[in-house]
Amino acid sequence: MTSEVVENECEFYSKAEKYWKDVPATVDGMLGGYGHISSIDINSSRKFLQRFLRDGPNRTGTTRALDCGAGIGRITKRLLLPLFKTVDMVDVTEDFLTKAKSYLGEEGRRVRNYFCCGLQDFSPEPNSYDVIWIQWVIGHLTDNHLSDFLKRCRAGLRPNGIVVIKDNMAQEGVIMDDVDSSVCRDLDVVRKIIRRAGLHLLAEERQENFPDEIYHVYTFAMR
Repeated sequence: MTSEVVENECEFYSKAEKYWKDVPATVDGMLGGYGHISSIDINSSRKFLQRFLRDGPNRTGTTRALDCGAGIGRITKRLLLPLFKTVDMVDVTEDFLTKAKSYLGEEGRRVRNYFCCGLQDFSPEPNSYDVIWIQWVIGHLTDNHLSDFLKRCRAGLRPNGIVVIKDNMAQEGVIMDDVDSSVCRDLDVVRKIIRRAGLHLLAEERQENFPDEIYHVYTFAMR
C-alpha cells in the first residue's frame, strides 16, 4: 500500500513534478535513458491493442483516444494517431506538451487537446474515449488517487471502450523510488486497485524482450 511508503502526499507529488521539469524533452528522457526500447514497446502495445479493435460485436471504436502521462507524445505519435481519428494528451509537465507540438509533426493536427494537469486532478470528459492509455505513470499516484482516477476513466469511456495500463511491476509489495518520487507495485496490488475502481480485467500480458535489469512490465486492458 502506498500509505506505508508515502509519508507526505503533497511532497510526493511536488517532488515528482520537480523531477520531470529537469528531464530532457526527448524520447530518451521519457524512457529514463532506455530510448532504444521504444520500438519494441510500441510494437507490443500495437498488437495488444489491435485485438480489441478487430471486427466483432464488442469491437472497441477508433474515434478518439486519451494518452495519460503523455510526455512529448511518444505513444500518441507512434501508437495512437495511426489507429485513432483524434487523440487528447494529458501530462503534468508543460514543457513536454509544448515540445509535443513540434515532435508530432503534421499528424499532430489531429491532437485535439493538450491538458497540462496531474492525473490525481484530471477528469476525462464523460462518455468520450474509445481507449484511455495510461503508461509508465501510475507510480506517480497514491493508491486512493489511482483508484479514483480509474473510476473517472471508467466514466470517460464510450460504449465498448477500454482503459489500458502499461507499467512496471514489483516482485512483491510496493517499492518507493526517491529519485523520481514514484512507487512500483506488485501485480496483486494493481489488480486490487483495478477491482476497487469497479473495472473488470479483460486481458493481461507481460512485455517480452525488454532488458533484464529493468522491472517486469505488464499491460492490462479493462472496462
